Amino acid sequence: MAKPGSEANPCFLLQRGGGKILRSFSWTSISTHGSGQQRVNYSNQWPSRHDLCTRSIGCTCIGLVYLDGTGMRLLLAGGTGLIGGEVLRLGLKNGHEIMTVGRRPTGMASSEIVSSFDDLPQLPPADIAICALGTTIRQAGTQAAFRAIDEEAVSSFAKAAKAAGVDHFLVVTAVGASPDASIFYSRVKGQTEGQLMMMGFKRLDIIRPGLLLGDRKKRRPIEALLQHIAPATDLLMRGKWRRYRSLQAADAAHCLLGLAASNEPGVYIHHFDDIMKVLQSPLQDVTK
Repeated sequence: MAKPGSEANPCFLLQRGGGKILRSFSWTSISTHGSGQQRVNYSNQWPSRHDLCTRSIGCTCIGLVYLDGTGMRLLLAGGTGLIGGEVLRLGLKNGHEIMTVGRRPTGMASSEIVSSFDDLPQLPPADIAICALGTTIRQAGTQAAFRAIDEEAVSSFAKAAKAAGVDHFLVVTAVGASPDASIFYSRVKGQTEGQLMMMGFKRLDIIRPGLLLGDRKKRRPIEALLQHIAPATDLLMRGKWRRYRSLQAADAAHCLLGLAASNEPGVYIHHFDDIMKVLQSPLQDVTK
C-alpha cells in the first residue's frame, strides 16, 4: 500500500501539478478506509493534501483527472521534428493549447509563429515551453550550422519564452551531453544546457535520450541502421550504460508532457531510467 505523499500515491502527484497548469478540469477523489469509501467530486478546484484524505495512516487514495476543454498553454519549438511532432499530436489530443515556433509551419498547431530563430517576435504568455530542436552535424553540413540550431536557436527560443513569462522550460538534448566532452556534438549539447541553467527558470527539465526510435520525415541512413539493431544492443547496455538505451520518440513526448505537470523548482536531468519512471507515474493517465 502506498504511503500518502509518496510517488506511488496519485493524490500527491495530482496536488503537485498545481492549479496554474490546468485551467479547466474536473476530477474525483476516492478514499478507502477499511470497508468504507468516501467519494468527493471537484470542479476547477485543486484540492490540498488534507482535502484528499483526512486520515494520514492506513488509507488508499485514488485520484482520477479528466481534462475538459483547454489544458496547458504551451509553446513548442521543433514541432516538425520527431519528438516535437509527437508532443504536438499528443498535446492537441489531450486538449492543450499549443503554439508552435519555428522556421516551417506544422499545419496542426492551435496557432503558429513562423520565423527565424535569429529574430523571434515577442511570444504570447504561456504556462510551459518545450524545446525539441535538434539536428546532426551530417544533416546540418558544418559544425557552425549544427551549433546554430542546437545551441543558438535553442537559446533564442528559451530567452523568448522567458520574456513571455514562462517559468517552466523543458528541453531535449542527448545522453553524454557535457560542456567538457571531447566529442563536438556532446560538447555543444552540454554548453547549451549550461546556458539554459543560467536563465533563471523556476524549473528546468532536461531530457537526455539515447538513440531515438521513430519514423523521421528526413531519412538518416546511419540512424536507420542503428534503429534496426537497437533491440539487440539495448540488451547489452547494463549498469551505467543503461542510459544509452534507445527510446521511442512517442515515449519521450509522453515524458515531456508528464513532467510539464510538475512544479517543484530546480534543475532536473532525466536519463533512460528516469524517463521510464515518469512513464510509469499515475500522472501519465492524463497524457495518453
